[in-house]
Amino acid sequence: MRDTVHIVSDGRLLRLALNRPDKRNALNLELCRALVEALEAADRDPAVGAILLTGNGKSFCAGMDLHEIADADTGAVSQMHEQLFTIGARLGKPLVAAVHGAALAGGSGLVANCHIVIAAGDATFGLTEIRLGLWPFLVFRAVTAAVGERRTIELALTGRVFGAAEARDLGLVHEVGADPAARALEVASALAESSPTAIRSGLRCVQEVRGKDWRQAGEIAQRARREVFETADFHEGIRAFREKRMPRWPSISGPLPEKGG
Repeated sequence: MRDTVHIVSDGRLLRLALNRPDKRNALNLELCRALVEALEAADRDPAVGAILLTGNGKSFCAGMDLHEIADADTGAVSQMHEQLFTIGARLGKPLVAAVHGAALAGGSGLVANCHIVIAAGDATFGLTEIRLGLWPFLVFRAVTAAVGERRTIELALTGRVFGAAEARDLGLVHEVGADPAARALEVASALAESSPTAIRSGLRCVQEVRGKDWRQAGEIAQRARREVFETADFHEGIRAFREKRMPRWPSISGPLPEKGG
């Protein structure tokens, strides 16, 4: 049986491609489980510096697999969706997405979980669950973090489909271009060579300050900053700046892996 997630290691970059093109990469339980496992394994792997997420075929992800859900164990599906649609809050490594075609319902939720999103001009988005008599319960938090609660409520109530330009204006997408795969590869490759210590500390701080008041958020940020000041990566960054050279991050241990498929 074909792998539902196509995985390619490319130096410190891990490429993941949703691989149900005949189903527009609809999220069945198998695909959700494989994607969560791949992302969590990448987060644990010190050889991975960044993750690039794409979709094979005509669409990035058309949302939940409606053919499966009718007969599925809804408890098991909900549990797996909870793991998938909170993945962005748990990852300590950058997750970059290249989006083309449809990214609807759960597909939009998946986009909202990515740290940087590059979209094609033909990409479409929307929280379309209301059309099925449903609400985007599990993706709501991630989309709200990306575009704000009031706008997310409007999108959830109307179920309207919107284009890449509006997605960029809302903050769901960062860039729109003619070749999102190439641009996302460029961005993800650069992030893969950045300081893993600084990135993990920064992403953890972003999550820890969310929902805190101004004073609490400041205390968390100050603590995180003090910790990073003591790291070997920070001291190497200062040395590299003074010596006008590229840094060699101590937190990237050993020789860099060879690039290839």
